[in-house]
Amino acid sequence: MADTEQKAVPQDPRPTVIADDLHIVYRVNGAKSGKGSATAALSRIVKRGEERGVRKVHAVRGVSFVAYRGEAIGLIGSNGSGKSTLLRAIAGLLPAESGRVYTDGQPSLLGVNAALMNDLTGERNVILGGLAMGMSREQIKERYQEIVDFSGINEKGDFITLPMRTYSSGMAARLRFSIAAAKDHDVLMIDEALATGDRKFQKRSEARIRELRKEAGTVFLVSHNNKSIRDTCNRVLWLERGELRMDGPTEEVLKEYEKFTGK
Repeated sequence: MADTEQKAVPQDPRPTVIADDLHIVYRVNGAKSGKGSATAALSRIVKRGEERGVRKVHAVRGVSFVAYRGEAIGLIGSNGSGKSTLLRAIAGLLPAESGRVYTDGQPSLLGVNAALMNDLTGERNVILGGLAMGMSREQIKERYQEIVDFSGINEKGDFITLPMRTYSSGMAARLRFSIAAAKDHDVLMIDEALATGDRKFQKRSEARIRELRKEAGTVFLVSHNNKSIRDTCNRVLWLERGELRMDGPTEEVLKEYEKFTGK
């Protein structure tokens, strides 16, 4: 269980993210319902568009909340409940159908499926990833070894000098998290990154999230691992079928969610 200092409600009253009655609707051309877990969940909220062959997916429905500096907020819910969509909207990657998202500072989205340049080496990806986040070449050079060591990908060989296409999905995800974690963020959004790698890497990642919170950043974490949420977050948003079902202290929300899922 996390220590009491980590779980304390932040004292900084400055908001970093405000979602005001946010609705996100996807329009998918020629989409058909499938039987996969995420697709099946989405199909329950799919409506046919006015145009033939166009489906509307109302992925986020009237979500409102305020996030503050120093908070780590877990996002939980069934597959297809709108968690990743909400993160993408906060990052400015998806337009709102109605409602608004306001952010203070630059939100950074880290997802395990984010594109990497597979033909380039891990070393080159560290440099390009750092530049993309606004770090200078000098800053990247200073933190380069720390990034590689944090990722742990060189523990069984000199993988950092090999093309990314030779990496396992877990190695790529660990390196991606390590690059993102090298910078202090106003708002950092993490989509399932802590589900990759061994427990040792997860503990390093959780410790880094606590550091980011102390630097008055706000962290959003999407995870199906309730232990990671408990160890890392002081607050949880529970989404179900695109709606915000509950928003409150971590233990309180997880208790209700675990009753709901029977786990």
